[in-house]
Amino acid sequence: MKITRKHIAQKLIDYLYHRITLTELVNWAENAMMEAEFEEKDYETLKEITGRIGLADVKAFGITWEECQSYLRRLGYQIDLKIVDLRAV
Repeated sequence: MKITRKHIAQKLIDYLYHRITLTELVNWAENAMMEAEFEEKDYETLKEITGRIGLADVKAFGITWEECQSYLRRLGYQIDLKIVDLRAV
């Protein structure tokens, strides 16, 4: 499998929307680092972000909202946050 900007962005999006757990995100990144090929066009960026995601389960590293936002920005995406008052719905 060839990893592209879109693959990594979708995994981060799935994590932020709680569709996958941190463990699932980390496992995907670790497997990608060991077994996948990275698209040559953005090779360094893709490998760097995936490698960092693979360390997110280590307490000293973790992964913050700001890091997810930064990674997505580097991949060409922008987060548009919407907060809803559930009591007003």
